[in-house]
Amino acid sequence: MITEKRQRIRYVAGDYLATSLAWFLFNIIRYKQIVVPQGMAFPSFSAYYSIDPVILGQIFFPMMMMALYYLSGYYNRPLFRSRLDELLTTVSTAIIGSVIIFFLALVNDPIPDRASNIELVTILFALLFGVVYLVRLSITIYGLKNINRGKLTRPMVVIGINNDARRLRHRMESVQGRGHKVVAYVDPAAGDSTHNHKKTFDGLPVISLQQVADSKESLGLTALLIPEGISAGKTADFSEVLNSLFPLEIPILVSPSSLQLVSRLQNLGDIAGEPLIDICSARISDSTRNLKRAGDLAVASVALILLSPLLAIIAALIKRDSKGPVFYRQERIGYHKKPFKIIKFRTMVADAEPSGPRLSSEGDTRVTRLGRFMRKYRLDELPQFVNVLRGEMSLVGPRPEREFFIRQILKKAPYYSLLHQVRPGITSWGMVKHGYASSVDEMVERARFDLIYLENISLMVDLKILLHTVNTVIKGRGV
Repeated sequence: MITEKRQRIRYVAGDYLATSLAWFLFNIIRYKQIVVPQGMAFPSFSAYYSIDPVILGQIFFPMMMMALYYLSGYYNRPLFRSRLDELLTTVSTAIIGSVIIFFLALVNDPIPDRASNIELVTILFALLFGVVYLVRLSITIYGLKNINRGKLTRPMVVIGINNDARRLRHRMESVQGRGHKVVAYVDPAAGDSTHNHKKTFDGLPVISLQQVADSKESLGLTALLIPEGISAGKTADFSEVLNSLFPLEIPILVSPSSLQLVSRLQNLGDIAGEPLIDICSARISDSTRNLKRAGDLAVASVALILLSPLLAIIAALIKRDSKGPVFYRQERIGYHKKPFKIIKFRTMVADAEPSGPRLSSEGDTRVTRLGRFMRKYRLDELPQFVNVLRGEMSLVGPRPEREFFIRQILKKAPYYSLLHQVRPGITSWGMVKHGYASSVDEMVERARFDLIYLENISLMVDLKILLHTVNTVIKGRGV
């Protein structure tokens, strides 16, 4: 049985073996074009290949390329991949890898002219691309054969029970190599899970929205499809349907006719020949997602090392200022709604919430004297670099909230569920534009900025938010 995990292992193993082979073949060519003509003291290729620099290169450079493959996002979605994207990704990583290897290992080779340099780098690129792509393509074709045989499918449901819904189902299932399989129709008018329990439409069961929520894991749903009939309806009705679907955290693909009705996330893609709009997926590429995580790890590691003296001083001052622990740990809801313990320096008196969750406000008497200063300069947030290292948070992302407040937010803004598609951040666009929230209404207002962030997420946007945050900290505008 083909699974995402097994397919990913195939790609990783295939890439490593193919890259090692490509580098080995390149060394044979390198030996014949450089070592032999230059009359270096190696009687044979085996003698040349036994020296330490060559052996280390055979170990190091394939590992370096594996890191590039990971950062390119190639392994994020091992199933149902686009062969065109696969080709372009392989070409780009081969170019970047060839340039890096040239400056690390080849630039000092005793090559008499620049033309030979270009020729050698071109050969390296051809080998890195050709060998790796052939292996990748064979694995991809193997996966496609399993998809076409029905061994691997992408279960979906269609919202609606009309001719538009029927036509959309058959168009989606008619394209080879995509694995689209509609498993049920959804009656948006059904008020409970028992409504239309035995009803069928077009040979498939008709279920309610509540049944979709109850069975999304068991069905393995990969998308919710909204046909033109619903998306072109009244704005209020369409918005009501969307609001009921957002909390399900399943990609929602909508007919283009609804573009004028939707002001949220809009990712246009050709889905099985249907130009549907994905309105609930963060606009972040796999490569950006991986580069963002790599940057988080690097910055958080360096920050914790460089700031360790400051962290120690703050900890000592907290112990001296008031009774209670140095750190404040609180459960928040993070990536894919997974709860985690956020770590902050304690800024309030111990046991500050005896009667249950309560938001802080300006002039809050629970905030200690030192805590007020730390909040002003956001020093209380520094321990969250540990959360970043653990993979629970990112440097930039929507601020995580407690489940108690999330339930209240969802009643006013169902789209808030979309913010859990990315890791929560130490800082966010909402924090930069709005600051701390002292009420649920202010949380909703701040969430609007974070939703815009999901539509424009990129490394450059993250950098801008970080620079604005630094400016806020320096000027003491944290409160």
